Amino acid sequence: MPGNRKIYEQAMTMGHSAAWDQEWDRAIAAYGRAVQEFPEDPTAHNSLGLALMQARRLEDALKVYTRAHQLANDDPVPLERSADVLERLGRLKEAAQQYINVAEVYLAQRDLEKAIGNWERATRLTPGLIPIHQRLAVAYERTGQKKAAVREYLTLAFNFQRASLTSRAQQAVQRALRLEPTNPQALNTLRALEDGALIPVDVVADDTPGAPEPLPQNQFTPENEEEETVDVGESDPRGPLGEAIEHALAALAEFVFESGNLDAGGANAIQAVELQRQGAVGAAIHAYQTAIQGRMSHAAVFLNLGAMQLENQDYQGAIMNLEIAARDGALAPGAMHGLIQAHTALGHARAAARQLIQTLRLVDTGLAISAEESEQISAVYDRLTAGIEEADEQVLMQLNRRYLERLTGPDWKQRVAKTRRQLEDEIGDNTKDLLERMIYMGDAVTEGLNQLERYTRNGLYALAMDQAHYLLESAPNFMPIHERIGHILLERNMIQDAMIKYNLVADVYRLRGEIDRAIGILREAVKIAPMDISLHESLIKLLESEGRWGELLDQYIDLADAYYQLADLEGARSTCKAAIQLAQREGAPKEQVILLMHRLGEIDVNSFELRQAMRTYDQIRKLDPADDRARRQLVDLNYRLNDPISAVQELDGLLRVYARQRKAGQIIKLLEEQVTRYPQDMALRSRLAAVYRQTGSAGKAVEQLDALAELQLEAGMHKDAVVTVRQIIALNPEHADTYRRFLEQMSGQ
Repeated sequence: MPGNRKIYEQAMTMGHSAAWDQEWDRAIAAYGRAVQEFPEDPTAHNSLGLALMQARRLEDALKVYTRAHQLANDDPVPLERSADVLERLGRLKEAAQQYINVAEVYLAQRDLEKAIGNWERATRLTPGLIPIHQRLAVAYERTGQKKAAVREYLTLAFNFQRASLTSRAQQAVQRALRLEPTNPQALNTLRALEDGALIPVDVVADDTPGAPEPLPQNQFTPENEEEETVDVGESDPRGPLGEAIEHALAALAEFVFESGNLDAGGANAIQAVELQRQGAVGAAIHAYQTAIQGRMSHAAVFLNLGAMQLENQDYQGAIMNLEIAARDGALAPGAMHGLIQAHTALGHARAAARQLIQTLRLVDTGLAISAEESEQISAVYDRLTAGIEEADEQVLMQLNRRYLERLTGPDWKQRVAKTRRQLEDEIGDNTKDLLERMIYMGDAVTEGLNQLERYTRNGLYALAMDQAHYLLESAPNFMPIHERIGHILLERNMIQDAMIKYNLVADVYRLRGEIDRAIGILREAVKIAPMDISLHESLIKLLESEGRWGELLDQYIDLADAYYQLADLEGARSTCKAAIQLAQREGAPKEQVILLMHRLGEIDVNSFELRQAMRTYDQIRKLDPADDRARRQLVDLNYRLNDPISAVQELDGLLRVYARQRKAGQIIKLLEEQVTRYPQDMALRSRLAAVYRQTGSAGKAVEQLDALAELQLEAGMHKDAVVTVRQIIALNPEHADTYRRFLEQMSGQ
């Protein structure tokens, strides 16, 4: 129910006064009171939104402006201000879209100048909006702004070439040359296209909306690269297994002598220790086996026997005994080190990698100085363990060989600690990439990668590219280097070359069976170059081969959007149809099918295929009779096809849906919108008047009936006009006598 008009006007006056004094908290309180009195009043909402924006309560301002737009969707002010708020919040893509929406409202009001201003704001916030640059170019051309039009056509050429649409780029330049045949920038651009060269960034004027910004060239500042050293004491150069062997030899001898167990088992164990120290491998193995047969079950026996079998290349026997020894906490790192060697020798890359990570974990946690640090270390190795099962076999084989080398030598413990610190710096969501990077940690490749990333971070892209190619000489199959080359190309604005590189990286991962990584690379590439059709197609093909239908449908939608942004409506339409067929074949949820059909309907409307669009929306209505969006479109399409009778029938169907849902407010709002759009339609005014009568809004009902009577008289429908006037009199309006006199005149004719 409407509120108190007097309180509303007082609150608005207080709000205006506070706003004039820039006392924004007072203004917010006053305007808020006005909104409470008349919640459907757009003016109060606009004033409240402005006060909230000035008070830097941007999220609240956005909500209020959104409501103001809902209350007055033909008013550009709340849309324009909400775009400003989005821009201040840093949500630039949403702000750009909102400016585009504002431009559409101004276009509907035939205010081309303000529409142009909002298109320009959109292109400044989000580069590469090809349809908007097209509309700007045409608008400038029509308003006689030749230089601005040429600038937009050259911007279009730049963007078309980056999207591998060379013929369209040439067409855009030709349009520019028709306006200014001697324009040097246009001539240079055409020459670059004919020669197959990239259009340079400086061809587009510095103030061109949406033009790529010059890449930053910051001064390179080297970082302190001194490595923190860890005091780990002396290390056995044979690595964890060597330390475990020495510990086992001493522990076994101590155990036998302290226990006095000098029976057959104990005696053979002591003999085996002596033989092992002498390097008599075969005899030591036999003595240990005899000791075990004599019921000697100390873990050290199994560790030493496994180590001797490993040396004797009896890998299966070594695995069996080392697995028993690994149950002993003190011997576990050494036993696992031996298991890495045995599994690697047998070609069991994955099993060896599991043992490798556990060995590193045990050694590293053993170096920790606190329980908290130990937990942090374990978390790093948990991530690595999780990635082993899906990692490429070749990568794991390289990893195992590399770390078998690094787990020996006098400084192997320092290497373990250093590697883990590097892992902590590198760790992210992509664990498999981390496993691959581990292969090169601590050597020239890793240091080179760090240098490459510093070059890139400081904008020294030529040096970064040289460094990357130098690193490829040492590690040609190390995919992270190739990924970084793609990133450098991207930073240098060589979009097409970057996308080719990303595509190649994805192909390598796919061939290696690392499908998730291939998909991940393509997803990132598509985000960077959403207009690159070949990337979308590669990703779709990969998802289809994996049967990932839900993700596949999302990609079809993105591909259709890409075609649409490139103004290729036929491509967008065929993609949507293919997606719908796929969704129906795979039994996708009805909601997803309807979403795709809505996208198809939008494309048909924008292609002026209005009857095809009607068929599409009719199918949606059959799938979901309560889909008001489809029904609204059917109403509008029938009007556009000059069939008001069918339009009103569709409208009645939607009104019945709202009535069943008890949405009286939506009924009134819909009818008001339609009357505003089609003021000459008598059926609409009649329905709106009836709803006003039912809801007790007699004054508004009289307004509609009065307008209806005028239309009926103009159309020569005098009897209908008489009926309408009688309905007005029945409502007892202020000037009822005027309507009665009119009725007498009509009756006397």
